[in-house]
This record gives sequence, C-alpha cells and structure tokens, in this order.
Amino acid sequence: MPPPAEARPTFHRLSWQDFDALARFEGDEDMVRRLRRTERSRRKLLIHSLLTEAAKSPERMGPLPPLDSAWELFTRTEARAPRAVNRMLTNPYTGSWAGYTTRLLRDEKDGVGPLWLHLGHAHAIAAAAAIHAGLDFETTIPVWHGNAMLPSLGMARFIAAAPFSTATVRGEAGHYSVSDSGTTVSLPDAPGSDGPGWRGLRRVRSQVGAHRFSLWLDDLDPYRGLYEPIQPERLPGADLAAWQRLVDEACRLAVSHLPGLARTMPVGLTALVPKPRVLFRNPSASTGEAFGSAVVGLPADGAALAETLIHEFQHIVLGGLLHLVELYEPDPRERIYVPWRDDPRTLSGAFQGVYAFFGVTAFWRALCAAGVSARRSSFEFAYWRRQSWNVLQVLRTDATLTAAGRRFLDGIAERLGPWQTEAVPAEARELAEAAGRDHLAGWRARHLRPNPSLVAALAAAWLSGRTRPPASLVTTDLPPTPVPDGSWSRARMDLVRLTVADAGPPLSADSRPAVPGATLAYARGDFAEAAEGYRADLARTPDCPNSLVGLGLALSARGPHPAARALLRCPELVRAVHRHLRTGTPRPLDVEQIAAWLGQLVPG
Repeated sequence: MPPPAEARPTFHRLSWQDFDALARFEGDEDMVRRLRRTERSRRKLLIHSLLTEAAKSPERMGPLPPLDSAWELFTRTEARAPRAVNRMLTNPYTGSWAGYTTRLLRDEKDGVGPLWLHLGHAHAIAAAAAIHAGLDFETTIPVWHGNAMLPSLGMARFIAAAPFSTATVRGEAGHYSVSDSGTTVSLPDAPGSDGPGWRGLRRVRSQVGAHRFSLWLDDLDPYRGLYEPIQPERLPGADLAAWQRLVDEACRLAVSHLPGLARTMPVGLTALVPKPRVLFRNPSASTGEAFGSAVVGLPADGAALAETLIHEFQHIVLGGLLHLVELYEPDPRERIYVPWRDDPRTLSGAFQGVYAFFGVTAFWRALCAAGVSARRSSFEFAYWRRQSWNVLQVLRTDATLTAAGRRFLDGIAERLGPWQTEAVPAEARELAEAAGRDHLAGWRARHLRPNPSLVAALAAAWLSGRTRPPASLVTTDLPPTPVPDGSWSRARMDLVRLTVADAGPPLSADSRPAVPGATLAYARGDFAEAAEGYRADLARTPDCPNSLVGLGLALSARGPHPAARALLRCPELVRAVHRHLRTGTPRPLDVEQIAAWLGQLVPG
C-alpha cells in the first residue's frame, strides 16, 4: 500500500520542454525559481547529513555547543517563519560552507582553521535565520581572527586575543547583539548599515522601468571564496559607488536589448563578491556549490559588467541543471582547446564555457543589431560566435556525453548556428578571425608536443638539403599536455579590443612600456614593422611563443605566405624542428626559413 500523500517523497523535475528552453537561451523566471528550489532542497539534505554525521563525535565541536542545538534552532525558526530558513538555505555561501565542511569531515582533517570552526558555522547560520524570524534565543558562534560572521546580515568585529575563538549571540524583543569575553556589539536596526564594531552586508539596487535588480556585494562572508574560506576585504566607499553606477549601466543595457534575460537573471544571480579591477580583464568565477553568486572584478564599464553577469548567470543555471540531470560522464582528462582559457580543459569545463559564452554571444549580438558601440559590439559578436561554435562542434561528437548532454548541445546549436552567417562589418570579421588564430596558435605552440622521431626525421630532411619536407611527415594530430612550454601574453588581443572600443591611442601611456614594440606595430596595422620586430625578438629568444605566432600573424596580414601558414597552423612543429636543429648546428638558423619550408605542405 502506498504511503499517504503527505508522507510521499517529493522530487524536483524539469520537463524536456523547459530543458530545451534553457539550452536555447529561452528560460523564464519560473524555470530559474525551480532551479533555486532544487538547490534549497539539496542544501537542506546536505546540511542534515553533515550535522548528523558530525554529531556522532561531539568532541569535534571544540569550545562550541553540540550541533543538536543548531538544528533545534533551525526547527524553531522554521515553525515560526519558514521564509527565514529558506532565506538562509538559498544564501549562496550556505552552499559553499556545506560543501567545504562536508569534504573536511569526510577526509577527517582541518581546513583553513580547525574543523570545529567550520562545523560551528552551522550555529551562525541558525542564528542568522532566527534573527530574520525575530526569535528570542541565545547561542554561541565561531570567531575567526576577531571576526564573528552572521551570514546575510554582517559581521561583528572584536580585538582578536586568539586566532580562533567564540562569541555569544543573544536576541530578545527584537534586539540582537554579539558578545565576546569583554565587548558587546549591537546589531543596527537598519539592515546593511554599519555601527560600532559592526559591518553590515551591503547591496546595490537598480530599477529600469518595471525591472528591479538587487545584488548583495558580499565582502565579508568567509565562505564567499571559490575554494576555501577567506578573510573579509571591505570594499572602499568609492568602489561601492562605482559598483552602483556600473550595475545601473549594465541593467539598462540588459533591459533594453535582452528583456527576457533581464527578467530571469535577478532570480538566479543574487550576490557578487567584488574584487579589484584588473587592467584589460573582466575576471569572474563561480562554483556550482554557491548557486546565485559570482566573484567579479570591478569592470571598466557597464557593457563589460553586463557581459560578465550574463556569463556567470549562464554558469549558475547550468550548475543548477547539473544537479538534476547528468549531461556527461566524469572525465578528468584536460584535453580540449577553448579560446577563453590558456590551458587545455576537461569536457566539463569546456561544456560550462560553451554555455556561458553562448550567453555572451547573445548579448553582443543584441548590441550589434542595435548599433550600440558598433565597432566594439560587432567585433565581440564576430569573435565569440565563431569561438563558441568551434568548441561546440568538438563537444557534440564527444563520447562522454549522455543523451541529455547531446540534446542540450543540439539546443544551443539551433540558436548559435544561424548566427554564424549574420552580417558583420568586414573589419570586425577580419579582426575576430585574426584574434582567433592568434590564441589557437599560441595554445598549440605551448601545449602540443610533436613526436620526437617525426621531429628528427624533418630535421634530417632539412639538413640533407631537400627543397620540400616529406609529405608523410607533416602531421600534427596530437593530444595536448596540460603543462605549458613557455608563457603567453594576451597583449595583442588586448590592443585589438582597445582599438575597437574607442578612437584614442591603442594603449595608455603608463602601460605602453610593458608592451613589445612589434605588438604595438601589429595593433596599429603596420605589419611590415611588426614582422621586423618579431624577427628581431626571435633572433634573441627563438622559443618565444608570442613572437613565433606574432610573426605568423604579421606575415599573414600581408598576404598568403608559407611561413605564416606553418607558424599559425602548426607552430609546435616549427618550434620543435628549430630546437632540434639548433642543438646540433653551430651556425645560426632562421626560424622563418624553417617555417616557410614546412609551410609548403600546410594547407591555407
């Protein structure tokens, strides 16, 4: 006999119709809410399992109360105000904490600080939920270097007598405080505000028409880091104002050009971990455990922030989806080229990247169609549509995909495929193609290792005076190695982006000395000077991947050239043969001549 309805387990499901909509960038608010509910249930189960396992060994709690008291406070709070518990369960860093602490408990080891510090964070989460619910209570929470965190609320600051200690949280009649042995810090009545000894958790809000956006800027929570707990890094007031301005700009762009996304993104992206600006970069990252959050460096403008938020939102959606359906089998091999990273990626990493940059492509496509920042948006659209498509085509034939994974990638292809032939200005298309060749060639030079016997045979053919290399020897179908052979600079790509972003000089004066002259010449279109510069660089450092590829790009820009074909299509082979010949030949060898010789058999 089946159990009564109220006793039956409930399962989170997603219809194939919704699955396909998410793949095609057509998800709506309800779909994202369901992913959030899935995460909430998953975390509740994970926390229950964590506390149950930890409670078997009370000595693990050190100076803190037993974990049963945390669960009892959760239970009281849920009976009084279920939304308060749900709020804590959907806090992104509850997921980060639960995953991190579960791994510590499983491996029976301390992490950043003693194990009791991390197990005891359950008391802090329960206390924060009780404060949101307005309960009277008293509990003890961990303190790390004088910082006592109440997640989603803020942090009490004490003079640290020891690296790891405890504090008492009390609440009565709606007034709450945190105390150590000699100091009491009262929580302000206004959420997000600071007070004596208290740092409130701040957020930025923006409204564009009927669209409302709200993002926590969490610079306090110890579990906001990607891999392990980190110390607070309070955002200066000037940076807080900059974030507000940029969020306003990004939201206006999203509402104007991707209104459907502007409705769904606030449901799935609720918190940012702000980081300092990085010149020429839009650094960001997220994890599947912290659903709803992303670590983001301060961007240069609103378009860069909008691009980054969309990118991370796509990661968040896919991370939630992966907790419902298996899209690929586990495969730890780092074997796939992706243009957004300088190292080979696992299939899971490449899959995540394709979905994220599919969203980025959609953003720049919308701006390009509207004529917004026309040179920049047309270049970014041309670049990302092609690069995302290339990786997508590789993934679609991978043996580790499940049927659901193939269906998901096919859904992306339905949208991304037709975009490949949409008209863009010739300048944007040519710059995007050159930028793509640049990065791929640099990756090949550093991560592909030709067979030594092949290299030796080609070197022998060169030394014997053959005018053409043996046709059977010019092959470069190789597996990559994660260990790079040499460094890589993205200066050329940075300069290209600067030239399409504004009408000013390609590089600011304070940064100009850090960029080689050949690269500056290439960026301003002086390809003859660039070629001469790269030749001079190679005469000094013949193994430099940037100079090898730069010479190929400069030669290619001036017309078909066999050396350019080899340097861009198989730079790893040119480099390896030149190295081999240098070790056994006392006279100087011109790498360009070897490239031109090999390039006779390399298709254009």
